[in-house]
Amino acid sequence: MAKFGETRLAERMASVVIRREIAVFLPAIGLAGLWFGAEAMGLLTATALGVAWVTRPLPVPPEDPEAQVMDGITGLPLRPEAESQLEVLLREARQTARGTACLVLGIDDPERWERRVSRAEFDEILWRTAERIRSAVRDGDQIALIGETRFAILLKPTPRPDLESMIQLSARLQSATEAPLSIHARSVILTTYVGFCLMSRSPDMSGAQMLASADIAADEAMRNGPSGVRAFSPELRKAAQTRSALSAEIGDALENGQIVAFFQPQLSTDTGLVSGLQAVPRWLHRERGILTETDILPAIDSAGLRTRLAEVMLYQSFGALRDWERAGEMVGAVSLPVSPELMTNPKLSERMRWELDRFEIAPERIRLILPQSVLARLNEDLIEHNLSACAKIGCKIELSGFGYGPASVDALRRSSAQRLRIHRSFVARVDRDPEQQRLVSAIITMAEGLGMETLAEGVGTLGEHAMLSQLGCDQVQGRAISAPLPLEETFGWLQRHRAKLASAPDFNRRRGA
Repeated sequence: MAKFGETRLAERMASVVIRREIAVFLPAIGLAGLWFGAEAMGLLTATALGVAWVTRPLPVPPEDPEAQVMDGITGLPLRPEAESQLEVLLREARQTARGTACLVLGIDDPERWERRVSRAEFDEILWRTAERIRSAVRDGDQIALIGETRFAILLKPTPRPDLESMIQLSARLQSATEAPLSIHARSVILTTYVGFCLMSRSPDMSGAQMLASADIAADEAMRNGPSGVRAFSPELRKAAQTRSALSAEIGDALENGQIVAFFQPQLSTDTGLVSGLQAVPRWLHRERGILTETDILPAIDSAGLRTRLAEVMLYQSFGALRDWERAGEMVGAVSLPVSPELMTNPKLSERMRWELDRFEIAPERIRLILPQSVLARLNEDLIEHNLSACAKIGCKIELSGFGYGPASVDALRRSSAQRLRIHRSFVARVDRDPEQQRLVSAIITMAEGLGMETLAEGVGTLGEHAMLSQLGCDQVQGRAISAPLPLEETFGWLQRHRAKLASAPDFNRRRGA
């Protein structure tokens, strides 16, 4: 052992003596010995060795194998480790005749927060969220980060975990993570979604499969959010497989004419006349029948075809406006939802001008519906430019889902919108719920003060229609008026609606008169 130590010391000294820094001192050492003697030469040699020792490269410690599976921001293990830990918990649960569960919690709309805060602030949000999750679970439960904004909670085996206890735990986790955060003197209020999988419902007893099942439930909760909660079931798995299959087919469906525009009428509450129609996509699937946005949009997003879908819908809407005009039908404007992908297309305004000229359509016959995802990005130059250019052409702008998202009064002003769409969550039961009536009345009053019209979405009953009319909402849209119709069926519906109006008594529908 002593010989080994001497050898290591010799190696270290050799690594210092042969360093290039020593060569710089050699001429000076020789001159010092020639002019001042051995004492000066020894002093300068000691100085050279000291410099070489201090500047030597330090050994690089070997990587900690555990650090390779830990997140640098939250300090949590990552997905591979989570799967291994869940495997251990499943084995323990089987051996002790107990049960376990896996929950996946994610932050709703993380892209919005990434745009609104700095990277350092976003990292702090993640770290604080992880700390809040820790405070809401037991000491024996384990937490992991399985995506940029997704956390897995792995429960230690308990006697009887069931659906009710998981729902309660999900609510506790959401309550902890959705409390206001103070980040650099800024108040941040998140919403979170939760999906979970009970051991008894897992497709098989592997950690990877159980975590994947909780992921599927979390995906479903995210789609039904904000603050959605879903439990894994075989039906969800089948739905996920269906969505995957639809994503593979959606590109060909767009190009082969299987994705078509249906049109949902909008009525004036003052006159009862048709004030416009909204274009919505429908997929005429050969095997699954008519598919709605619930199936279409996830497949579109998965395939990255939002812009192409918008082009198809725009083309078909122009064609429909031309057909109605030729038939003498006065239907007002067609409302078209737009996505951030479309609004960031540098050639959007040129394409709009070209299509309007080609179909000989007046620009005011097109309404662009701005969703919350576009409103949140109004400060981006390209979106602001396109919005301004479309407004200058003469296209109308309306804001979607007001009251349900983060739209500010400043966003309303900057968007130059002429109409505000009241979200269906405020419309439901408005004829029976005084609180809903007060909320809708406040929105209508604010819109009137800003010089904007209002349209209520998702009107489901005649009672809701009547109450919205009394509250002063300008227009209504929903199944109580009509479901979305294919173009060829709109002509018959318009004729029947005119006949109904002609036979109805004339009375003032506005504000309870």
